[in-house]
Amino acid sequence: MKDKHIRVRVEQCLALAKASNCPRRKFGALLLDPARNVVLMDGYNGGPRGGGELCGGEACLRDTMQIPSGTRMELGCHHAEMNVVCNAAANGVRAAGAWLIVTGEPCMMCAKMIHHAGIVRVLVVEGGYAGENGVEYLRQHGVEVVGVEGPKDPRLAP
Repeated sequence: MKDKHIRVRVEQCLALAKASNCPRRKFGALLLDPARNVVLMDGYNGGPRGGGELCGGEACLRDTMQIPSGTRMELGCHHAEMNVVCNAAANGVRAAGAWLIVTGEPCMMCAKMIHHAGIVRVLVVEGGYAGENGVEYLRQHGVEVVGVEGPKDPRLAP
């Protein structure tokens, strides 16, 4: 894919993240076919399908349970990466050989899902999520991880 196309897809991914209802942080993910430069599927973080606005129904489960950011990733909303892979699977969209753009580093749980889905390249918007992540796991398992320029995480000191 050409750099200009990647920049446009990053902008689309950032716009998609705005659909999230999460009060903590909004994430987006786009599954791409790099050969045809098309979006195969999208996803953003949020509560379960049909389960209310937030991960705890009408409240943020992580806030209710006072879970610090970057920990206990199995609790809370469905992550953008999880949603894009599950959306692809539910709609018969092949993820093997695809690229993924995400607005922050995938957590370990999502990194495992990305790897097992056959995604070969992950483009991470730089300055995104600053917690524990699965980037090293992805690299150790043959998934290329590339940082792409994007807005900075406001929680990080300049």
